[in-house]
Amino acid sequence: MISYSEIVFRLVLASILGGLIGLEREANNRPAGFRTHILVTIGSTLIMLISMYGFKGLGVNGSGGEPARLAAQVVSGIGFLGAGTILRQGNAIHGLTTAASLWVCGCIGLAIGNGYYLGGLVTAGIVLFTLVSLGLFEKIIFKNKYKTIHVICCERAGLIGEIGTLLGKYKVIIKHIKMSPFDEDRDKVLHIDITVKVPKYFSPEELFGGISKINGIRSVKWEEQWENNEE
Repeated sequence: MISYSEIVFRLVLASILGGLIGLEREANNRPAGFRTHILVTIGSTLIMLISMYGFKGLGVNGSGGEPARLAAQVVSGIGFLGAGTILRQGNAIHGLTTAASLWVCGCIGLAIGNGYYLGGLVTAGIVLFTLVSLGLFEKIIFKNKYKTIHVICCERAGLIGEIGTLLGKYKVIIKHIKMSPFDEDRDKVLHIDITVKVPKYFSPEELFGGISKINGIRSVKWEEQWENNEE
């Protein structure tokens, strides 16, 4: 049996690693964020600890049974939680990356609970690198395939739905939506970044004209236009 301090250390380390991954998801306005990733990672760690040390004195010759049996259920069980983050809009699937991050957090938790610190720490580092750095790399590679629409608007119920309906009318597929306050002094004004995949032939002028007519919209621009204005 390991010491109490070692148990606490493993649980705390697991929560830190899960929290770091969750912060990245939270920053990108994903359905499972900071707290969810912490809970998944620390829960997996606890199950691993229980598997290894919670049944000592039981089983054949007091061995406690096979530690891998209980821990193995985490790997399959996380799949049900991850499924709740996956959404389908038309032909586009959203939430797969978040579901995968939840699953790998479960694996990291099992590694930390087992005392396999090197594997857990290296895996967490690779996951963070993949989510942060490779996300930027992906945007560079697919820059011509995806466009970002910047919308300044007044917050109100149903606004995102109306924008989405209009984009669907022009067969524009939404890949990602990020919302943030446009002006700290005015909580009701939002800056919405909508990453979209545009069809080969369509009229952006007509699309932007339609978006501009939606109640509450103040301005709408492509990413290039937005960057030029910022300069």
